[in-house]
Amino acid sequence: MAKHKIYSMSFASVYPHYVTKAEKKGRTKTEVDEIIRWLTGYSQKELEAQLENQTAFENFFAEAPLLNPSRNMIKGVVCGVRVENIEEPTMREIRYLDKLIDELAKGKTMEKILRA
Repeated sequence: MAKHKIYSMSFASVYPHYVTKAEKKGRTKTEVDEIIRWLTGYSQKELEAQLENQTAFENFFAEAPLLNPSRNMIKGVVCGVRVENIEEPTMREIRYLDKLIDELAKGKTMEKILRA
């Protein structure tokens, strides 16, 4: 099976779109970063290094210090697909992040987004 093109895209090339989506709805880059850190276990410094290094999506998730065990509580539809039904691990992680950013843009509280 061919790998998805997004896997080789750098995380840094998509990151500004996450921030823009959030800011258009009155949310902040700080909140976007908090979501990413919650999901992946990266520190802020490590996250910034991943962005600076133009790390590919596939490696961004593969190298994550600690994928949050509560991420399996993320449910719903992104791009017409139920995230909980995505079998390919990297694509599921990407869609988890997409879903969390969607929730942020829709005005959910950080407590709910971070499954507290």
